[in-house]
Amino acid sequence: MAYDVLVIGSGPGGYVAAIRASQLGFKTAVIEKESLGGVCLNWGCIPTKALLKSAQVMEYIKHAEAYGIEASGKQNFEKVIKRSRGVADKMSKGVQFLMKKNKIDVIMGFGKVQGKGKVEVSKADGTKEVVEAKHIIIATGGRSRELPSLKQDGKKVIGYREAMVLPQQPKSMIVVGSGAIGVEFAYFYNSMGTKVTIVEFMPRIVPVEDEDISKELEKSYKKSGIEIMTNASVESVDTSGSGVKAKVKTANGEVTLEADIVLSAAGVVANIEGIGLEENGIKTDKGRIVVDKFYQTSVPGVYAIGDCVPGQALAHVASKEGIICVENIGYAEKKYHHQPEALDYNNVPGCTYCTPEIASVGFTEKAAKEAGYEIKVGKFPLSVSGKAQAAGATEGFIKVIFDAKYGEWLGTHMIGYNVTEMIAETVVARKLETTYHEVLNSIHPHPTISEGIKDAIEVAYGEAIHL
Repeated sequence: MAYDVLVIGSGPGGYVAAIRASQLGFKTAVIEKESLGGVCLNWGCIPTKALLKSAQVMEYIKHAEAYGIEASGKQNFEKVIKRSRGVADKMSKGVQFLMKKNKIDVIMGFGKVQGKGKVEVSKADGTKEVVEAKHIIIATGGRSRELPSLKQDGKKVIGYREAMVLPQQPKSMIVVGSGAIGVEFAYFYNSMGTKVTIVEFMPRIVPVEDEDISKELEKSYKKSGIEIMTNASVESVDTSGSGVKAKVKTANGEVTLEADIVLSAAGVVANIEGIGLEENGIKTDKGRIVVDKFYQTSVPGVYAIGDCVPGQALAHVASKEGIICVENIGYAEKKYHHQPEALDYNNVPGCTYCTPEIASVGFTEKAAKEAGYEIKVGKFPLSVSGKAQAAGATEGFIKVIFDAKYGEWLGTHMIGYNVTEMIAETVVARKLETTYHEVLNSIHPHPTISEGIKDAIEVAYGEAIHL
């Protein structure tokens, strides 16, 4: 079979790129070795949010009296896991429907670039097939990074995939790494009743976030009973006994931690092995495929998007990269009316779905100062928010950063109830080059958590009404 566009991988980068290609009139196919929707729908974004919702319901039941309700609840760990898998399966079936709706062929197997315009597909039954296409998009995604001192055995030392389908709840767990994956699982298992210890190599948890966010989350986690060790690293693990013994190097010397399970959450690594990069001269650097601003690799006709290229390893980034890549191909072939805009990686929102939630975009306070900006900072505590008080969720704050000279919105950093639903306001406003003036002159509804963004801006400019 010969196609106009052939996509290797059907995650949020691959399947979105395929749909956009089909919309532009390209004959399109995707190659997928496992399940449509990739890690995000099957083993990442979606099923983890289902787990976290179960944890949140458990938290509500624990604190029902605070809402004037008498309730008692006991979690069924197996049913919690089963619900999560059901949500993932439903979403994957949704992608199957979208493939049929957009007349995209799905080829099951492992794709390997074989030469100009050719991809070899190795199928589950051992047979191989060569598929031809004018344009090949590599969207092979990533997987859990394995640390040399923390070899994963899938039973006692696990990655995020195993953490989603454990047959029984562990009594204790060590979480190594405190990025989004680490803190989300730490929250889930702690809420379910597991004793959780976080070990983080950097001086603070969620290290990519603004420092104030890290401090607030650490305070919240410690209050909920999660133990946190920063400036610490796991040097070795002993799995010979009934559980795991982990030797942890700290600033004060070495300590040994014992737990049922160790979850390695030290980030992701790109899936670029065995897909024909070296044989075809497709350049890589630091474990990622080198691309230009429209995701063309060093080989004409071959493109790459998502977790296997430089940039944030986020589902929404992969999707947008796929659209830009395909629209640029469409523009070159006169199927699309203009050249797309390159992606601004400094205006990509990041969300972490633990409780309290974290959402951020743009410059942190430290980064803004280092970039030479004179800044105005406003911070509005959710303890003052009427909606947060009514919801019984007063933890956290909204922090905004503006350029003092021109009023440019440099960044927003939020921690608290439902903040992942609010970050888009800043993303759109920054894209439109909005200043503080326009935002303060736009009415925000009351009572909402989102009006706290306006309140934080008022604080930054000395016009605070509610603080």
